Amino acid sequence: MWMRAIQIAFVYVGTVVGAGFATGKEIVQFFTQYGAIGTVMIAGSGGLFIFLGTRLMVMANRLQARSYEQMNAYLFGKMSAVVNLFMFVVLFSVTSVMLSGAGAVFEEQLHMPAHVGLMFTVLLAFVTMLFGLNGILSVNLIVVPLMIAFSLSISFMNGGEIVWTKPPLAAFFSPFAYVAFNLAMAQVVLVPLATEVKDERAIRLGGWLGGLLLMFILFSSHFALSLLPNLLSYSIPMAEVVKRSLASFYGLYVVIIYGEIFSSFVAGVFGLHRKLALFFPNTMFVLVALLLAMYAFSLVGYHALLTVLYPLFGYMSIVFIFLLFYRKMPS
Repeated sequence: MWMRAIQIAFVYVGTVVGAGFATGKEIVQFFTQYGAIGTVMIAGSGGLFIFLGTRLMVMANRLQARSYEQMNAYLFGKMSAVVNLFMFVVLFSVTSVMLSGAGAVFEEQLHMPAHVGLMFTVLLAFVTMLFGLNGILSVNLIVVPLMIAFSLSISFMNGGEIVWTKPPLAAFFSPFAYVAFNLAMAQVVLVPLATEVKDERAIRLGGWLGGLLLMFILFSSHFALSLLPNLLSYSIPMAEVVKRSLASFYGLYVVIIYGEIFSSFVAGVFGLHRKLALFFPNTMFVLVALLLAMYAFSLVGYHALLTVLYPLFGYMSIVFIFLLFYRKMPS
């Protein structure tokens, strides 16, 4: 049971993290910019990740939901068709952004052409997807321990002085917005994963472990980022922390950034592929077409699209976690 629970926890963590998490930008935006109160908000987010993530997976297991669509059908009822279509568009867009981020890592950190990084990531995702859910498990069994080791390293540093300030009222909404968006995205992998695991005790334990690990990584990053003056001015604040305090680990940090981006990218590909495979019998053709479409989409301008989609998806995600809490647990 413990081994299965650890696998679930690692997939949970690996699916939630992504480009914004790895760079520290999301953590600054949602928590660290608010000073000491951000620490309290992270504790609240950790509690929500534990409770709602576990509830999501147990509910999916009892419903025997094999995709996020079936889960949304239970949560949203008659509105689920609209929600699923909208979620497909957002998931495709966000996953393409992850691919673009992987290309940026090659260009900015390895000084190689971005298209090399894009092609490498697409090929690596193709190979991973050949193994289905086991491929995603394998990726996260490599990436997540590296993340934990990195978080342990930065947690040994002395944190900066975190001052108590009076945050805007909207800041107290941050834990709910952060968890809602990430769980709504993570369900594309967590739902089928929970359905394939027969032992509910392993699911519950995996949900708790995953939520605790996410909270630990958030705390470690938050305290390390608090060292930075003018932290809102950095596009990749965590890179600045590493350069100042752990310069010898910078190469490892680049690997971790790429690993976090890739784990989120392949999770998105998995969810989209499962949806499209319902309509097309040739699943290999669907996978190749999906990856090529994402490659093309990552090369064109989509930021204007995301500026509209992200806020709308944010509101939908809040409704999602409300219904996740409100709906009766299937017996």
